[in-house]
Amino acid sequence: MNIFPGDPYPLGSFWDGNGVNFSIYSRHSTGVELCLFHQAKGESEFKRIALTERTHDIWHIYVPGLGPGQLYGYRVDGPFDPGEGYRFNRNKLLLDPYAKAFCHVIDWHDSMFGYEIGKDDLSFSTSDSAPYAPKSVVIDHRFDWDEDRPPRISYHNTIVYEAHVKGFTHLFPGIPEEIRGTYAGVAHPEVINYLKKLGITAIEFMPVQQSVPDRHLIEKGLTNYWGYNTIGYFAPDIRFYSGREMGGQVAEFKNMVKELHKAGIEVFLDVVYNHTAEGNQMGPTLAFRGIDNAEYYRLSDDKRYYHDFTGTGNTLDARLPNVLMLIMDSLRYWVLDMHVDGFRFDLATALVRELHDVDRLSAFFNIIYQDPVISQVKLIAEPWDIGEGGYQVGGFPPGWGEWNDKYRDCMRDYWRGAESMLAEFAERFTGSSDMYKNDNRNPTASINFITAHDGMTLHDLVSYDHKHNEANKEDNKDGRDETRSWNCGVEGPTDDPGINALRARQKQNFLTTLLLSQGVPMLQAGDELGRTQLGNNNAYCQDSEISWIDWSKADQALIEFTSRLIGLRKDHPALSRKHWFKGRPVRRSGPGDIAWFLPDASELTEEHWKQDFAKSLAIFLDGEGLHAVDPEGRPVKDSSFYIIFNAYHDAVEYKIPPEKYGRQWEKLLMTGNGSAMEKATYRSGDLVHVEGRTVIVLERTD
Repeated sequence: MNIFPGDPYPLGSFWDGNGVNFSIYSRHSTGVELCLFHQAKGESEFKRIALTERTHDIWHIYVPGLGPGQLYGYRVDGPFDPGEGYRFNRNKLLLDPYAKAFCHVIDWHDSMFGYEIGKDDLSFSTSDSAPYAPKSVVIDHRFDWDEDRPPRISYHNTIVYEAHVKGFTHLFPGIPEEIRGTYAGVAHPEVINYLKKLGITAIEFMPVQQSVPDRHLIEKGLTNYWGYNTIGYFAPDIRFYSGREMGGQVAEFKNMVKELHKAGIEVFLDVVYNHTAEGNQMGPTLAFRGIDNAEYYRLSDDKRYYHDFTGTGNTLDARLPNVLMLIMDSLRYWVLDMHVDGFRFDLATALVRELHDVDRLSAFFNIIYQDPVISQVKLIAEPWDIGEGGYQVGGFPPGWGEWNDKYRDCMRDYWRGAESMLAEFAERFTGSSDMYKNDNRNPTASINFITAHDGMTLHDLVSYDHKHNEANKEDNKDGRDETRSWNCGVEGPTDDPGINALRARQKQNFLTTLLLSQGVPMLQAGDELGRTQLGNNNAYCQDSEISWIDWSKADQALIEFTSRLIGLRKDHPALSRKHWFKGRPVRRSGPGDIAWFLPDASELTEEHWKQDFAKSLAIFLDGEGLHAVDPEGRPVKDSSFYIIFNAYHDAVEYKIPPEKYGRQWEKLLMTGNGSAMEKATYRSGDLVHVEGRTVIVLERTD
């Protein structure tokens, strides 16, 4: 076998049609060997090749004759001195951090650990992990994108749908069984037509970068279903691949993106750059730990241990140049090669810590801002981690969207009847200007949600007072105890028609509030059809009926209601503003661009804003006060709306406000009792009967 020096870049493996260039970063190692395999499991390598070329801490080699489908890994030699942060062990086969595909997930075995099982992490394991370890795969990067173009949907017009690839499609009707639960399943016309009919503009996939299930979960008969345990930041997770060809998951993923783009749907990825699947000092040696532990992880003062701002045992050190390069190269790869349109960063605060404190001038922010590729896609932060000062909602800089859990908590409290400030409701409904406006950000900085993967589903939110996580085999101790949920009178399923009707109305109330609020709405997949997890609010380990959407039990009326709501939002820019309300008249002697009313049609006063309870109120939205222009520079105008929120348990009579707000109004929507299509007309001064726990939307027609 002829061997050539090769090049340090690009990192990873790259097939040029004649052979493969391999390169890997390792600063403190004393030797690196490339290991080649015929089979994915059960054997050691058929060839070891020492990498003798080293350029600026990058080891590299070129091997002619190799091509796509070739399995490989690395053995890296160097000091084993955990007290100094070094955990090299050449007995362990290591994944390539820049690999574009892996051949299988993992076969857990004691040899996967750098120390001897049963002893502490200062011991040294001499067992060979190669027969059990996953291997990296050389891919064929070529793909016919057929003039694919990103949809580039404006942020204020975006409707996000958070979905798990398998959970979304595993039981989806009308698609072949062999592609259910896969990228190919998502790309099927039946699935895409459903998303289009619903009105979704962006699907946000829970982690699809290669992850590893925790050993302790596998031994319990569970798994890391959600996938927040990444080990390969460039590789589409093989769990969601329908084929058998080595490395074929890359093309299958690309085809999924291409088909979604054809339908005008953007693709966001939930990415986990804050930690890896290797855990703390007692975790396995899969890649980074064995390649150069001290060059990837945030180590404590005693370098044997790890700083853990993530609750997983370790934290990637985004202050280091090579880690920043890994993250940026990964993001750029998913945009340029895989054509994704945006990212949601899990525990994003962990990425912007300098020494210990969160720093808005961190290297991570700076490098993203200057990057001509990454800075142009949608960037969404989960703006917290578990470290001190880690809660940073409202603290990310312009250009970022943020998961707004203050919105979630406020709206849950409002509809369950908890004490809630009127001013709080107003802020959250109008885009949370208290957190974003003074920082030169727009309402679209607020990613609004009622539920997400982490917590109860919408159906469970109105069906359970408490979490029910027994299936996770942690004695119901996992997951948040505070659910801000209300079971409407009975815990769990019931045959009581009154309670079921109330639950149905409450689901509509939550969806209506979400889709009429300013900001960017995010739906959890399945909420629109009444999916339940039987009260489990932490189903991270459940690859089972608990997590999969059961389409056979879909609430078709709720789907239609959700689709109508999304259509209403899309049709009316007054419901999805680009800019903040100004609170002053749009026309001389006219109404302000927004006004707040009590049932007797009197406007709220300063004293009202100081009151604790916000059970019932109405909101006027002036369609002429949008302060926006279309692509040709013409002012954007819309209808005006009068929206009545009644979270009180009993009916309230609402008086239509004076004529300056509108002489005639038509009812567009009312929650509850299947009456969404019911129409009625009102004039200024008329009374509107609003049932308890109901929303009514009126459109000005004069």
